[in-house]
Amino acid sequence: MDHIIALTADPTAWAALAVLVVMEVVLGIDNLIFIAILTSKLPQHQQTKARRTGLALSSD
Repeated sequence: MDHIIALTADPTAWAALAVLVVMEVVLGIDNLIFIAILTSKLPQHQQTKARRTGLALSSD
């Protein structure tokens, strides 16, 4: 229990958490752009299903 309290007081741990959050956001946006570009090349009637499938497969 003392380790957890010490970790929450460590600014390095907070900085690492902030970096990870920013990276997750950037990579999530990257996935959205990549899926949008790929699905735009499909016929119109297949685009919605392909976007939903791509988003479902790209999520954790």
